[in-house]
Amino acid sequence: MKQFRTTIEKTLEETERRLRQTARVLSRQPGLRQFAGAYKVFARWTHHRLPRGLFARSLLIIIIPMLLLQAVVATVFMERHWQMVTERLSGAVTGDIAAIIDMLDATNGDHQRDIVRIAARDMGLRISIEPDGELPPPLPKPFFGLLDQVLAEQISEKIGQPFWIDTLGNSRLVEIRIKTDQGILRIFARRSMTYASNTHIFILWMVGTSLVLIGIATLFLRGQIRPILRLTRAAEAFGKGQKTPEPYKPRGAIEIRRAGLAFVQMRERIERQIEQRTTMLNGVSHDLRTILTRFKLQLALIGEGPEYEALNDDIEEMQKMLQGYIDFARGDAEETTGTVSLSALLKRQKDDFELHGKEMNYTISGADDVTVRPNAFSRLVSNLASNARRHADRLEITAVHEQKWLKITFDDDGPGIAEELREDVFKPFLRLDNARNLDSSGTGLGLAIARDIARSHGGNVELDDSPLGGLRAIIRIPC
Repeated sequence: MKQFRTTIEKTLEETERRLRQTARVLSRQPGLRQFAGAYKVFARWTHHRLPRGLFARSLLIIIIPMLLLQAVVATVFMERHWQMVTERLSGAVTGDIAAIIDMLDATNGDHQRDIVRIAARDMGLRISIEPDGELPPPLPKPFFGLLDQVLAEQISEKIGQPFWIDTLGNSRLVEIRIKTDQGILRIFARRSMTYASNTHIFILWMVGTSLVLIGIATLFLRGQIRPILRLTRAAEAFGKGQKTPEPYKPRGAIEIRRAGLAFVQMRERIERQIEQRTTMLNGVSHDLRTILTRFKLQLALIGEGPEYEALNDDIEEMQKMLQGYIDFARGDAEETTGTVSLSALLKRQKDDFELHGKEMNYTISGADDVTVRPNAFSRLVSNLASNARRHADRLEITAVHEQKWLKITFDDDGPGIAEELREDVFKPFLRLDNARNLDSSGTGLGLAIARDIARSHGGNVELDDSPLGGLRAIIRIPC
């Protein structure tokens, strides 16, 4: 057994070694490298041009195989059925013409009228003889010249005389001229006698059936995609802290229902957790504020003294810190959405800058009103503006609507933050040396709360270098 296992291991190692050698040899082949490069270019080109949506891709999965199948069927039909029928019809007409020529040669022109009458009555051919006529110059061949090609081959094979044919002059008739001993024999035959003219019926049926199938597939796919879109809208609304007009109910296929049910259960667990946390924070806040109120009353009873101001400031600071912790933990998730005027919000920040003797300017491109959670969004903007006011003398704010996103840029001329520390400043309670992440309460939650609010709206807050020499803060939220 041990020897057998050793033999298998050696065989596998040898196979792996040979595969690696083969891969190295193939990689050195210039043709294979060019093929691989061309394949990568084609893959990138296809990736950028194919639709991204599930509905469009599902339609392509249905339509492309259907078109390929129809192309194969049409090609086989053209090559076999259409050409075969045309050859048989043209062969029958050519045989009738050959019989007419034999009859004319046998009678020496004595019974031309009878032959013309028989050809029109029994063969469906109108013929005439021009004793001194000549064949006209050849006509240019049509683009799709199946009839010309087949008819010319049949005449050359069965009659073997100089000829001239016209399949384009009259759409319903085909004119054939053949040089005989009696002169030029002119024959007019119906196109349907020489050509498979009912082919368009097959093509119409094929195209019509395809359109009906595509329409049915489109309606079916819309019904399957609609539950996915509902689930997407419900998830996006929940991620942004918004409430949908109608409660979400899982619908559609079994897999979609399972995904929807999992989302509903997850949402209920999160909402229950948020509710429990909010209840707990409200209780803690009430108890701590009660104790702080007692401290204030006891300080008031003690009266003014050297320690009064210091103790009173400590109590005020504790109240602000407590409120900051609660606001950060709560995140304003229970607030409903509403409309906020950007100009009014930025005007208040500008007035605040002027009260502190500093400069602030703002510009708004696009709509002035945005749909957000008003209090949370106001705090988001206020935190970033206050952060700049404490550490800079000048602030430039630019609000721009980019497709479905609102981008607000804060540029100041302060000291800025080192690039390697720009993500760390968003961590709660982290305090850097230059303290650019501190809010007024000194808790180290200013930027953390700002990013938390932006992400609760489905966006984010990022930091970068400002063209003014300080820090640039960028808010991006969907609108």
